[in-house]
Amino acid sequence: MAAESDQRAATEVSQAVARHLNCLTDDNKNTRKRALAAIQKEAEDQRLPSGALQEVFGELLKPLLRCLSDPMEKCRELTIQIINYCVTNVPMPEEALPYLMPAICQRLANQDITEPSEELRLALTELLTLLVELCGKKLAPYLDEMIRILQRTIVDPFPDVKKESCKCAVNYAKSIPEQFHMQSESLIKPLMQTISHQHSKVRVAVIQTTGAVIQYGNGKSLDDVLSHLAQRLFDDSPQVRQAVTVVVGNWLLDLRDRYSYFHKLIPLLLSSSTDEIPDIRQTAIDFWKKVGLQWERENEDDLKDKMDFSAPCPPFYPAGVERPGLGCRELIFRNLSKILPAVSHDITDWVAGTRMKASQLLVVLLIHAEDHTTQHMELVLSILYRSCLDEEEKVVHNSIKAAELIGAFVSPEVFLKLNLPALQRSLLASHLMVLAAFIRGSSRELLKPYLLHIADVLSHMDVCQGSEKVLYLEQLLCCIQSLISICQQYCTDISLHCMKVLISIMASPASESLYEKVQCVLLSLAEVQGLSTPQDLYRQHMLQLLQWASENHDNWTSFSIQRAQYEVLLSESGPVIGEHLDLLMPVLKTCLQPSKEPQMRLKVFTMLSKLLLKPNETVNSKGQFHNHSETLIKDILLPNVKWHPGRTAAAIRTIAVSCLWVLFQSEILSQQEVVQVQDVVMPIVISTLEEDSKLSRLLSCRIIRALLQACQHHLDPDRLNKIYPELLKRLDDASDEVRLTAARSLSLWFTCIDERYERTTYKGHLEFLYRALLVHLDDPDGSLQTTVLDVLKEASVVYPTLLVQEIEAVKHKHRTPAYCDELLQHMQMNKDPDQSESTQPAAFHSQ
Repeated sequence: MAAESDQRAATEVSQAVARHLNCLTDDNKNTRKRALAAIQKEAEDQRLPSGALQEVFGELLKPLLRCLSDPMEKCRELTIQIINYCVTNVPMPEEALPYLMPAICQRLANQDITEPSEELRLALTELLTLLVELCGKKLAPYLDEMIRILQRTIVDPFPDVKKESCKCAVNYAKSIPEQFHMQSESLIKPLMQTISHQHSKVRVAVIQTTGAVIQYGNGKSLDDVLSHLAQRLFDDSPQVRQAVTVVVGNWLLDLRDRYSYFHKLIPLLLSSSTDEIPDIRQTAIDFWKKVGLQWERENEDDLKDKMDFSAPCPPFYPAGVERPGLGCRELIFRNLSKILPAVSHDITDWVAGTRMKASQLLVVLLIHAEDHTTQHMELVLSILYRSCLDEEEKVVHNSIKAAELIGAFVSPEVFLKLNLPALQRSLLASHLMVLAAFIRGSSRELLKPYLLHIADVLSHMDVCQGSEKVLYLEQLLCCIQSLISICQQYCTDISLHCMKVLISIMASPASESLYEKVQCVLLSLAEVQGLSTPQDLYRQHMLQLLQWASENHDNWTSFSIQRAQYEVLLSESGPVIGEHLDLLMPVLKTCLQPSKEPQMRLKVFTMLSKLLLKPNETVNSKGQFHNHSETLIKDILLPNVKWHPGRTAAAIRTIAVSCLWVLFQSEILSQQEVVQVQDVVMPIVISTLEEDSKLSRLLSCRIIRALLQACQHHLDPDRLNKIYPELLKRLDDASDEVRLTAARSLSLWFTCIDERYERTTYKGHLEFLYRALLVHLDDPDGSLQTTVLDVLKEASVVYPTLLVQEIEAVKHKHRTPAYCDELLQHMQMNKDPDQSESTQPAAFHSQ
């Protein structure tokens, strides 16, 4: 009865739609549209049983398929809707495939787009997906048609068509894996063309589809897609990177030929384990653990010994890092030689993101490789030497982290045999950077036997003076700092070597920015040896350091690094240098001979002047400098004060005069010692009063004043008479400061006159002096006038009657006679009471 009822219903619907079928070929588009709408209404509203609908669908299919190419878009849309409804509700949709698949293929698979409407292309693709879901393996005979359609729709301009095509391809691959692998390669090219689409959802769909196509198709296509998937690890969308992680993880677990591709797939999954998104990292880690455990189970026989007697965790394993499982470690052990060359290539890529991923991957690989890294040290070090110089901070950070892991896993003997010779051959900052990181990753017990060897290399002249680049010096300092922080008290044996390196760093022209860091390292070196200050370090090694730094002092030039080291040693050691003057003075005497290079002498003099500025804190810390003062003055300073042509020679004279002045005003020398050298000092200093340098003239005047003050009663008239003419000339100097200093020096000159200076004999000298001073008493500069007035008051005691005569002779010529009057009044008030008033000049009476 039910079958008869279905048959009647089918007959009624067939009769109802029969009259509409003829209208589908009508020329009027509205007629065709109405006919299709009526057919749809009859088919859907009648709610036919599936069996009856199957019969009706068989009658409708061919006319409907012709309508798929109807010029009117609405007619094509209605047609697809009717077919979709029928396919969904009939019990055997596969019966329609021989007619339906060619029709869909004709609309979608052509090179040129046959169906112009994006929405209808999407509807047809959805219909195709529906057929795959409903028919499954029964679509196997239509593999060629399906592949042709998908090849075209995957690259369709409409993004929704792309996504639907990917969904259809995944389902189809899963439905007929036995047949699909024969044609799967045909989908790789369109998928790779679409994998970089601007819509992230399309990229995700393509990646997932690629995973299925490779999984259920031909694994040989893996090589064609790996580079594209690797690029997607840099995708801005986390969903895309997550999709890559899932696809690669599933391949590692389920791909039939996965063993052949471990070395290509493992780097992709491990790269995801360092992703910035926690969910992606966790996904990759979970997959990696599953891969390792699965590999353990599959290779249980080979790993039996290792599983039963598992190697203990390395004693200096990095803190906070979870040790990977045995299977994961073994996978890396066996594939590292194939993975590292790719890492080496990518770490020099022009794209910063690629270099960063490669450096992150290297760290993960080394964590897994542990002591197996030893077998690959040459390649790993070559990678690190390049990556440590990268302009990207993250790449450098990861490289240093990798080098620290090497320190934890690799024997110092192996590492140092490769690193130290490379450093000596090529003085690169990266060699030092890797060495410093290795030391930080290692332990004091392992490093102890090699400490002296490391220190010997670092303190060798070619290494510690190998470059003036700041980065090189920074890394050299890092090596010393790392040795001290890791080896602690063991550094006592290499303390001298460390000092040589630190002094060499400070001696470099580019070390200004490193000074504070060097001081911190010096303090650390002192503390690990139980010393309180860096000065104690200098005291401990001063003798060896002075000999080391001055070894070739006879051949120094202005560019000699040894000279700069010597200067640093003297300036930084503070009072310690006062304990080794017997070593200092011969070096100064040799280097400051006038025959030596002027530029070099200038730099050494600059250093000496700094020492003399604070003698009690440097050269005179032990109060013994006076024993060497005569050598310093006669053999070192004065030969350089003598005139030689040239600007550099003038600069040397200036700084030599400066040293003389500092020496005389520092109170190092006693009065008796000054008197002993004044005979040789005074003539040469007088000659510098004519220097072009204002500073030289000024300091020379000060030195003469200091000598006059120290030798007040030790200068005979002839010596005095050689001094004052030069001082008088300085009263006309271009510099007011020089003029005032010269005037004050003349005031002291008058105090040096004693009973040996006979007034009658030397009246001409005094007359010349008084006249010259009276001229400057009327100087336009008020300060000089005041100073000269003081000088004349001091001079009035020597020959008052002569001075009064000279005043009377010029007083009327002065613009301002007030100073003359004040001077006369001073003389009147201070005249000798024993002298009779009648013998005084008339001028005294007129006051």
